Amino acid sequence: MPLRYDPALIAAFLVAFDLVGTFVFALSGAMTGVRHRLDLFGVLVLSFAAGNAGGLTRDLLLGATPPPAISDWRYIGVSFAAGLLTFYCSPLIRRVRSSVLVLDAAGLALFAVSGTLKALTAALNPVAAMLLGVLTGVGGGMLRDVLVSEVPAVLHGEFYASAALAGAAVVVLGHLLRLPTPTGAILGAGLCFVLRYLAIRRGWRLPVADRAQPS
Repeated sequence: MPLRYDPALIAAFLVAFDLVGTFVFALSGAMTGVRHRLDLFGVLVLSFAAGNAGGLTRDLLLGATPPPAISDWRYIGVSFAAGLLTFYCSPLIRRVRSSVLVLDAAGLALFAVSGTLKALTAALNPVAAMLLGVLTGVGGGMLRDVLVSEVPAVLHGEFYASAALAGAAVVVLGHLLRLPTPTGAILGAGLCFVLRYLAIRRGWRLPVADRAQPS
């Protein structure tokens, strides 16, 4: 018998995860805009892109149209609030940069879990659900870096997507073992957060390709 979900509980659970993750990633996008000395509009664009690109792509792939990122005012409001806060209080944000990195790890965990849960709720297979969870987690950061002409951090050694994949795998495993949805989500988010936090603190990186020297 397939695992049953309480639709109202799951919907509220996913919205909470999404909004918190959106705010955290919007902060990171706005900080990137401030670091590149963009104007207010540019900072707000980056905050919205970083906070919503992953979730928006996930929803489009799942056929949830129009995506909440543009149809639900809360996502836009949370993104712009993070952008304005960073633009006008950037010295304060810079002083607590380590805390922002911790929040970024938390945002990655929340988005990876919410993406995986939405995919499972839509009856996707476990592998597709994990991949969609990873895309939800890393999509905003990738677009943020592309908009400022940087190679996305996730593509050159950062232990980032791997942490999201581990968290998504735990959510899928919990689903297959018929664990309560909140239990699987908390375990998955916890693993993703711990891995990303330790990577930040200890400098963990994936191996980088060794460019062959010309003979």
